[in-house]
Amino acid sequence: MKKKAFEMPTAYTVLFLITIAVAIFTWIIPAGSYQIDPETGNFIAGTYEQIPRQPQGLWDVFMAPIVGMVGDANTGGAIDISLFILFIGGLLGIVNKTGAFDAGVASIIKSRKGKEKSLIPILMIIFAVGGTTFGLAEETLAFFPILIPVMLAVGFDSIVAIAVPLIGSQIGCLASTVNPFSTGVASGMLGISPGEGLFSRIILLIILLAISIWYVYRYASKVEKDPKNSLLYEQREADLAHFKMNIEDIQDISAKQKQVLFLFVLTFVILVVGLVPWSAINPNWTFFESFTQWLVNIPVLGGLLGKSMAPLGTWYFSEITMLMLVMSIAIAFFYGMKEKEFIDTFLGGAADFVGVAIVVAVAKGIQVVMNDGAITATILHFGEQGLENVSSSLFAVLVYLFYIPMSFLIPSTSGLAAATMGIIGPMGEFSGVAKDVIITAYQAASGWANLITPTSAIVMGAVTIAHTDLRVWFKFVGKLMVIIFVVTMIYLAILAIL
Repeated sequence: MKKKAFEMPTAYTVLFLITIAVAIFTWIIPAGSYQIDPETGNFIAGTYEQIPRQPQGLWDVFMAPIVGMVGDANTGGAIDISLFILFIGGLLGIVNKTGAFDAGVASIIKSRKGKEKSLIPILMIIFAVGGTTFGLAEETLAFFPILIPVMLAVGFDSIVAIAVPLIGSQIGCLASTVNPFSTGVASGMLGISPGEGLFSRIILLIILLAISIWYVYRYASKVEKDPKNSLLYEQREADLAHFKMNIEDIQDISAKQKQVLFLFVLTFVILVVGLVPWSAINPNWTFFESFTQWLVNIPVLGGLLGKSMAPLGTWYFSEITMLMLVMSIAIAFFYGMKEKEFIDTFLGGAADFVGVAIVVAVAKGIQVVMNDGAITATILHFGEQGLENVSSSLFAVLVYLFYIPMSFLIPSTSGLAAATMGIIGPMGEFSGVAKDVIITAYQAASGWANLITPTSAIVMGAVTIAHTDLRVWFKFVGKLMVIIFVVTMIYLAILAIL
């Protein structure tokens, strides 16, 4: 009888097993508590004391994901984060239904005929923007069959074709700025705005994207100069025969699709502007507060808009969730969707992200059991003692190193953030590392791992479509991985002390 190959359990199973393990720890690890700073809500270092044990049982384990979603006296719920995830799923469903993103990329490919080499930086930037804003990943699989014939026809190879969307999107995810599935969830777990640390993440994005574009462009140039430099040279003739596509067959982007893309980009511009705490950066930057106050005081118009309107720069999850709904309606209206089609498409898009919304609650359940079992403070106390002489730079690097293997264990970025931020964030405070730096380290590690992990749908899909395997992909991307790893560690070390 043939033995079944081992299959990695899903993120849900891994997280639930961790929840069970944590419940067992509540019977072993001493319970404890810290005094809380009333102004910041943070633990006060040096105030730890032991309290009677509060062991958690089966009831608590199975209740944990439920409490993780709605919250209780000890732990805030993930409902606001999960709701945001569902609504952005609805927005993406509307945009995907219009075909605007696919048509936009295809039109760029068509317009660069004769200048295909310039597609490398242009498309990598576009895919990176998608990754850094809304977590573009598996959606890029649709572009591999389009790019492979184009890249082969101009003298490159399939590796270049899959590297452009794969590396571009994952570098965007690595340096996520407002990605709701990583930045949003992690910020929510730590109780800070996703806008905190935005500018430092933009700088990291620019640095790593520039390096990645140079790396892919350099390889493409070598293959163009001499096809024997291709890692897939032996199958070049077979690939040329198999991948055939007439570029003229690609339909031009319509006027309505251009409107959709404009509104989609505008959505994330408003999102960023709404989340950045402008007045906290500079006390004189109060334009949005003043403008909103003026607007709501206009007779009739102010009443129609609503007196409780929150100024840009003060937004949190409720406001950005509302933004997703409003822009979904606006895009559907301008595209000409009928009411039933809009509802079905929006709900279908939200349904695609139900799994992500639930995994956040399951992961949050780990924190529920830890808090209700009163071992969170004890674990933090161990961390406080162990990190007593650790510099902030070293701690930031250690967090980065910690999250790389964790990203392989829990491939869901949302689940990983929800499961661990409740411990790692406060631990960073003992070393003087800001919460947004912790988030940047976590995202960078997750994005790095997602470039090579065999459990990634985008990685496996890319090599399969390109008629190659992981060995060849590792050979191509290996040096880039080392460069990204080193540059990111240096950047985090510097960021932690600024």
